[in-house]
Amino acid sequence: MTKQTRHHEWLSLIDVSGPFLAAPVLEKAFPQGLESVDPLKRRHLRQAYDEWREALDLEDPRLLDIHQAWVELVLTEGLDLNDEEGDTLRSGERLPDGLSYQHPESGVTLIPDYVVVDDQHEDKPLMLVAVHGPEVDLDSTIEGDGWATSPAERMVQLYRATETRLGLVTNGERWMLVDAPVGAVTTFASWYARLWSQEPMTLQAFVTLLGIDRFFDAKDRRLPALLDDSLQHQDEVTDALGKQVQRAVEVLIQSLDRANHDRNQELLKGIPPGELYEAALTVMMRLVFLLSAEERELMDVVKDERFQAYYAVSSLRIQLREQAELHSEEILSHRRDAWSRLLAIFRAIYGGIEHEALRMPALGGSLFDPDRFPFLKGRTKGTSWRTDEARPLPIDNRTVLLLLDAIQLFQGRTLSYRALDIESIGHVYEGLLEHTVECAKEVILDLDATKSSKKPWVGLEELE
Repeated sequence: MTKQTRHHEWLSLIDVSGPFLAAPVLEKAFPQGLESVDPLKRRHLRQAYDEWREALDLEDPRLLDIHQAWVELVLTEGLDLNDEEGDTLRSGERLPDGLSYQHPESGVTLIPDYVVVDDQHEDKPLMLVAVHGPEVDLDSTIEGDGWATSPAERMVQLYRATETRLGLVTNGERWMLVDAPVGAVTTFASWYARLWSQEPMTLQAFVTLLGIDRFFDAKDRRLPALLDDSLQHQDEVTDALGKQVQRAVEVLIQSLDRANHDRNQELLKGIPPGELYEAALTVMMRLVFLLSAEERELMDVVKDERFQAYYAVSSLRIQLREQAELHSEEILSHRRDAWSRLLAIFRAIYGGIEHEALRMPALGGSLFDPDRFPFLKGRTKGTSWRTDEARPLPIDNRTVLLLLDAIQLFQGRTLSYRALDIESIGHVYEGLLEHTVECAKEVILDLDATKSSKKPWVGLEELE
């Protein structure tokens, strides 16, 4: 197993939202792989976690003390954040001044529970730590104090107010690293304590990246430097995504061409090639729009179970992949419900949903207009989506899965659309606007054997 493969493996086992550490940066910083964890430390952490978990399950009256002891053990022994003099990790009355934030509207005041400081440079705060009770969901809104935000979002405000980039938020089970650089996208990366014994590599990564060495090592090996270096690889992701989307557009057009052939050339009759390409590109833009909106929770229905099960684009790929693994990808070639589901969510975005079980406001707009490319729904030009019958194209689930993989996967990992800013997405589609579709009158070869950035298209007859 290569080092890069190992990094991809543990990265796939943690929850990441936003631009995180890139595999090439990790390879360079840790050429020998992740740092090993002492067996005694590993055993001690496992025993302490089991005690904490038992106290939680049995509602032990000593849970508060056990919870505090568990958190301190992870910080001091697991991450070695307390040096021999005890000056690196501060809490209580030893917290440096100026590390508080008061929300102006609600009056809620935030203060970190622990702070990792640089005691050689005027106790400069390097990372703030916030501890919540084991019953607290770090992503759910805290109610009752007038400030309707989650623990994670609150700490982002504290980090930026105190100009402290890094933070660690925990409820004992979930350990969430927060990287909140000023003027840039915030990153959330979560480890789960229950996995540290089941997937030892996750504990190695946790200790390697959040241990004391990442704050006091050589500057280019410190955690902020590694995160900054990883941002430079965003261009690589953007370029690769552009090529993947271009390939997906080609596959979609080929599927439309096959459907047109099966219908005796009637489906695309009167539709110029340029309009066909525009339609395929619009479908991909719609998918990217929806993935961005769902991941950023810009729609109120995103958390609704019905929406996730029957409408969400983000869950559709997972469902199709599960079907492929349960049976085979070949079975997807004989099913065609996924394309109808995409058309349904496109129409729901445009026209809204008004039902007692699910409500969503109509957003309208030209991007999702169902009458813009009626042939995608199997209707002819001039028909209306409100009154005329639609016969969705026979695009199989395997093709839909390829489309979704193209915009959601990069080097085997699921892309985070929180990490992709508007400029990056715009760059992807700016390149695609330079292309179009032409109807070939003979067999055409797309040659790749050239130093030019443009691949030559050569007719078979000319080549012969």
